[in-house]
Amino acid sequence: MPSDLEIARAARLRPISEVAQAAGIPAEALEPYGRFKAKIGLDFIQAQEGRSDGALGLVTGISPTAAGEGKTTTTIGLGDALNHVGRRTTICLREPSLGPCFGVKGGATGGGRAQVAPMDEINLHFTGDFHAITSANNLLAALLDNHLYWGNALGIDPRRVTWRRALDMNDRALRMVVNGLGGAANGSPREDSFDITVASEVMAVFCLARDLGDLQDRLGRMQVASRRDGSAVTARDLQADGAMAALLRDALAPNLVQTLEGSPALIHGGPFANIAHGCNSVMATRLGLKLADTVVTEAGFGADLGGEKFLDIKCSSAGLAPRCAVVVATLRALKMHGGVARSDLGREDPAAVGRGLVNLARHVENLQKFGLPVVVALNRFVSDTPGEFAVVEAAMRNQGVETVLCTHWADGAAGAEALARAVLARIDGEAQYKPLYPASLGLADKIRTVAQQIYRASDIALAPAVAKRLQAFEAAGHRNLPVCIAKTQYSFSADPTAMGAPVNHVLPVREARLSAGAGFVVAVCGDIMTMPGLPRVPAANSIRLDADGLIEGLF
Repeated sequence: MPSDLEIARAARLRPISEVAQAAGIPAEALEPYGRFKAKIGLDFIQAQEGRSDGALGLVTGISPTAAGEGKTTTTIGLGDALNHVGRRTTICLREPSLGPCFGVKGGATGGGRAQVAPMDEINLHFTGDFHAITSANNLLAALLDNHLYWGNALGIDPRRVTWRRALDMNDRALRMVVNGLGGAANGSPREDSFDITVASEVMAVFCLARDLGDLQDRLGRMQVASRRDGSAVTARDLQADGAMAALLRDALAPNLVQTLEGSPALIHGGPFANIAHGCNSVMATRLGLKLADTVVTEAGFGADLGGEKFLDIKCSSAGLAPRCAVVVATLRALKMHGGVARSDLGREDPAAVGRGLVNLARHVENLQKFGLPVVVALNRFVSDTPGEFAVVEAAMRNQGVETVLCTHWADGAAGAEALARAVLARIDGEAQYKPLYPASLGLADKIRTVAQQIYRASDIALAPAVAKRLQAFEAAGHRNLPVCIAKTQYSFSADPTAMGAPVNHVLPVREARLSAGAGFVVAVCGDIMTMPGLPRVPAANSIRLDADGLIEGLF
């Protein structure tokens, strides 16, 4: 079987104008970026507001393992399959971050015959959206320090600056820094820190904004520091919101690309799901719903992270009502959750599959709490056996859930046709979606609800300073905001080594951050970092250009 890269390079892509026309987007609404990608004009998007919405389906997964699950690949394969069976479908995905591309994960454009293209351009720079977000974030940081330098008319307490700089790269050395060194001409020294761009509040604002006006308003509400009396200083106070919005204006237009089988894909925005809210932009999702009968979208990492945040943050904020969820798993990953070493995953082991099923079963049960019908998609590997599949099928049947074996990696749309038909049987019903908690619940109780209902923790552990901070957020009028929990993706607990479905653990909340512009409160739990580091052997070490200038080693 050829590699992902070989399959992608062998594909004959359609000009992006043809993909747009088939999706109902006229040529005059496109701003092409080369032959195979384009942005869609904001005027055209605004003109679609009166149209009715299609049905929205979520693709999520089990807790990720080193064995791989194939969530993005399944999202793409399902979208292709739905189009293949005659359902007009648009795929909505996040943009890849350079951090994972050069770190551990590599590219994020699917695999095999279920890919979006051009894969190298999407993975590296794409249309420049992340650079615009990084620039807007750091413009605000520069304006803040410049304000301090020129007399501090707003009375900012330099010890209470909360705004962080950002960079779309894994760089642990930037987690804590000191700026302003070198004498009075460079400002006053103070401690500072960096987040990776995908964890910045500007990214969250970008992804949750409904239009340019909403974008600028949200940017203005972002809190960057406090005065000595504890009152908040915002980006609007610094008169930064207008310039930031100007940097983001063109980036806010969603990006159109295609799958290898020609399905339209809107790829826009890219917050991580372990340290941010993990969903593509509201702009892209809402546009897809206006253009198509069905939109298939993905939330990052497992259903306990990206899935929960999609449902409790994005859907609540944007007024979306998903009608179905697909949980992606592999037999190999279930065996890892059942205690099998990665080196032994090729051996048949139905008992280990059965032990690992507790992780899948919990994710399914959690999604059902939101009122969603669920389908399980099992990505097939050549080492999988009928006996192992039967264990999963029987267990899911007992939960009232259909399990579908998928081969879209090798077979494209045809390999996900059964999954498409299973989704169609559920997605056309009346939406029964409901968030996990009411907006009126207190912030600490919202964190506790997610911890107990989704993670099965016995309770949360709030340091006194964190509890006091949450109370201050509520006193300032932010009680009704949802919570965004930053936590390891590898476990339901804060311990990344606790696989399967741990229970009765305590979720330690070590920090609380207010994202007033995005409209949520971040609870940082355990040892999770909002600026990741590179592994011992980064993926970047294998990336190079061949003699013809083509990129190798990225995928």
